[in-house]
Amino acid sequence: MTNPMMTLNTLLEKSSDADILREMIGFASQRLMEMEVGARTGAEYGHKDPDRLAQRNGYRARDWDTRAGTVELQIPKLRKGSYFPGFLEPRRMAEKALTAVIQEAYIQGISTRSVDDLVKAMGMDGI
Repeated sequence: MTNPMMTLNTLLEKSSDADILREMIGFASQRLMEMEVGARTGAEYGHKDPDRLAQRNGYRARDWDTRAGTVELQIPKLRKGSYFPGFLEPRRMAEKALTAVIQEAYIQGISTRSVDDLVKAMGMDGI
């Protein structure tokens, strides 16, 4: 396990504020996922417990687009059952809404350049 103070000092030495913010978001989200998985499995990472409910089975990578930029997450996997972070759920609904807006704009005849500007203004990459 890494030393949290050492990690924080490393973050503060970085040059760009956006980099610091993105790294802090990534660090906090990883800790949150580890706590959620620890509660779901009945034991923290690396601890042995006879009352354990499930076991970990590695990680899967996923990019999370935030206002500070793209954060690379390592989502824990479980041997039995599944785990998906609760803080990523609203994103799925936002993507569906954005897709519906883009489809409606296309049907209404709005130029793709205007829709692309709208998407970029919302903090996402172009279409």
